[in-house]
Amino acid sequence: MRSYDPTAARVTERPDAARRHAFYPCPQEPLRAAPLVKLPIGAIEPLGWLRGQLVRLRDGMVGRLAELSPFLMRKGNAWLSARGAGTNAGEEVPYWLRGFGDLGYILDDARIVRETNVWLEGMFRSQQQDGWFGPRNNRETNDLWPNMVALDCLRSRHEATADPRVLDHMARYFRWQLAEKDLLPGGWQKLRGGDNLESVHWLYDRTGEIFLLELAAKLHHRTADWTAGLASPHGVNICQGFRAPAQFWLQSGEPAHLEATYENYRRVMESFGQAPGGMFGADENCRKGRGDPRQGAETCAMVEFLRSFVRLLRITGDPLWADRCEEVAFNSLPAAMTADLKALHYLTAPNQIRLDGENKHPGIDNQNCMFPYSAHRYRCCQHNVAQGWPALAQELWHATADGGLCASFFVRGSVIARVGAGTTVRVDEATDYPFDGRVRFTITAPREIRFPLHLRIPGWCENARVALNGVAALSGAPPGCYVVLERAWRDGDRIELELPMPLRIRTFKRNANSVSVHRGPLAFALRIEEHWRRFEGEEDWPNHEAADRPSTPEWPAWEVHPAAPWNYALVLDQHRPLRVLELVQRREPVAEQPFTLDDAPLTITAPARRIGTWEMDGGLVGRLPPSPVESDAAVEPVTLVPMGCARLRISAFPVCAE
Repeated sequence: MRSYDPTAARVTERPDAARRHAFYPCPQEPLRAAPLVKLPIGAIEPLGWLRGQLVRLRDGMVGRLAELSPFLMRKGNAWLSARGAGTNAGEEVPYWLRGFGDLGYILDDARIVRETNVWLEGMFRSQQQDGWFGPRNNRETNDLWPNMVALDCLRSRHEATADPRVLDHMARYFRWQLAEKDLLPGGWQKLRGGDNLESVHWLYDRTGEIFLLELAAKLHHRTADWTAGLASPHGVNICQGFRAPAQFWLQSGEPAHLEATYENYRRVMESFGQAPGGMFGADENCRKGRGDPRQGAETCAMVEFLRSFVRLLRITGDPLWADRCEEVAFNSLPAAMTADLKALHYLTAPNQIRLDGENKHPGIDNQNCMFPYSAHRYRCCQHNVAQGWPALAQELWHATADGGLCASFFVRGSVIARVGAGTTVRVDEATDYPFDGRVRFTITAPREIRFPLHLRIPGWCENARVALNGVAALSGAPPGCYVVLERAWRDGDRIELELPMPLRIRTFKRNANSVSVHRGPLAFALRIEEHWRRFEGEEDWPNHEAADRPSTPEWPAWEVHPAAPWNYALVLDQHRPLRVLELVQRREPVAEQPFTLDDAPLTITAPARRIGTWEMDGGLVGRLPPSPVESDAAVEPVTLVPMGCARLRISAFPVCAE
């Protein structure tokens, strides 16, 4: 029997991408090898608060959207017609289906899987002899965008069930695309062609058919030129399109393609993302001079940004993209929906203190009702929000090309995967991250097995520590790296990861010298008491857009109004600003739904003064007053909660003059 060797602990910037993974589909030559490889749906079981989100999705709006959305009515639906004839041919069905189906696979929910199969069988039946599938109307208008989303649904079906029809179906459709002379002529499809490219590479990784590389090059050249900068001011287009050059970099190997994605992200965040929460101001479009944190982001933009980040993490191995994913997932996405996940709103902003139905234009780019919560409105977001939490749940762990595993995100749960020479192991994870920095892993293995275990160290974390079976293995790991433990693992081995989470303050010099308070991946917002106003029908809203179905007692619409002051500036010691902040952690276990005011696992007490001149402006919170700001109001303690817990929020604060 081989001796039980000591741990070899090391730090690396990124996992090794010199090899191709032996057990899981990954980029095949001549594509560049990927440092991180997606595991099959079902390999990862999320528990704790993330499972709480998934269960609420299932029992809430997403899981029952077919009862609420007229776009999902089966009768006469073009997505179910063998000839592609009928209504509702647009993006709504596949938008919803890709998150809905993934939710069913992750939770092993028979009802959701059955309902998903109904729609997927419709897609299979609709394929024509030349390869086209889906609604005929889209073919007649030469609009491939809805089909790009439908391809995601088919890919998930294959990953979950190995259904061989998916590969043949996609190959025939892509041969049609290759022969199509007027490919991606304009519109959303031209700006979002990177989504189509991803599916082509996905199929190539599984079949190796050379024509797919020819199609990939054609798609890259026909897609809007994101290598030259931001090809669109539209928020959702940016969240999808900015990653397209990096996707093609897998094939081209050109550094300029990879650099373009990084530059696109930097450019939009520097101009419109100078606020906490991980998003940028595009309350439909980015607009010059509209970078104040009162500018919102679509729920669609949040889930598409999250989706782009996890794909870039796999492509590059750069832990930066995991940090960006956490910013959005923990701070912005939760406030886009009610706590029971039975309603959402179109726009969420870092500073947003009244969610009513009044028209906020021109302060907000989009007109009419954008802020209240509803299960019946906001068409694109109503369906697309389905993919958000399931996308994160599938990417918590990755396989690595060296036969190992990577803990890319930290969530209570488990993973079962093949490692080393093909042995299946299980890793159980216990943590309250992101509310606590302690993570515990336990290995279950049928025998001693050697493989590397990669642990991501976030970019905000200084001096991370790792211990094995109670003995220190490494300390002082730098921010934004991976700690690699390579050894012969035994059943029952325990790894302890400590990610110190001191409070820190971030200053946005380009946004009125405002500040935000952070701990770990969490940003904090002012706790504002909320008054929820319920409607029997959405027709009560001013500037009402006709809803296709009225609100019901089971699915009400909500406005949220502040029931306490909000216009505070923090009073900070110029030299030791953290000294005046007091962190309070709840003793109770983290709730299954921690993103509420009442169940916030952490709070911070801070000194503040009211700013009487900071008032509402056109139905929005007023623009940030430049800091330092004068105030003769008394200093009073205010409570800050994690930003994702606050539906009404001030998260970018002015600072009082000393």
